[in-house]
Amino acid sequence: MLWLLVAIPGLVLGIWAQLRVRSAFSKYSRVPNSRGLTGAQAARMMLDYHNLPDVTVEESSGFLTDHYDPRHRTLRLSPDVGRSNSIAAVSVAAHETGHALQHAQHYAPLGLRTAIVPAVQFGSRLGPLLFFVGFMMQAFARNLGDLGFYIALAGLILFGITALFTIITLPVEFDASNRAKRELVAMNILGQSEMVGVNKMLNAAALTYVAAAVAAIGQFLYYAFILFGRRR
Repeated sequence: MLWLLVAIPGLVLGIWAQLRVRSAFSKYSRVPNSRGLTGAQAARMMLDYHNLPDVTVEESSGFLTDHYDPRHRTLRLSPDVGRSNSIAAVSVAAHETGHALQHAQHYAPLGLRTAIVPAVQFGSRLGPLLFFVGFMMQAFARNLGDLGFYIALAGLILFGITALFTIITLPVEFDASNRAKRELVAMNILGQSEMVGVNKMLNAAALTYVAAAVAAIGQFLYYAFILFGRRR
């Protein structure tokens, strides 16, 4: 019952958010923007406007694999975004360009998120393993119970870093979307009437990050309840 209480909200919200993103992208990927700009062209315009010629725009493989790589100062856009002149494509490209602008302007949450990526990658792999080993030691090796507790606690802390990452991601993603909306209007890349589609696209995408945070926090709390519940 406890697992259902902490897992269902994130699961339901995540499914709903993904459906909204795909629905909005499907709808607005069929609507060309008035200037006929592709996602890659719109991103390049925004970067050049902010004097960022050193940020390159490349094509990535896959569907909606768009991202900004701060280590290599590279904006990677999927074919459905980089090559398309749809409102959806320009929306996604502008959002990812927003991350490049954050990087150039030393936006603190982005710097923090980038800094903890290695710890998140390490913790997401090792954390669950340590927790499981420690929990099994508590359950089946009574003489190693205390050691098992601390091993499981170490795993919980590592997993907590992953949950923290999803929380830090929220202001980073929201800010990137807000920057994208402002720049698209200020630079006259899209008209006001076209911003309806942009808002629906980016607001739906924002929900996916909220869902990820809710799910990660819920899973962390579930493991914590199990660990400390056995301790009592």
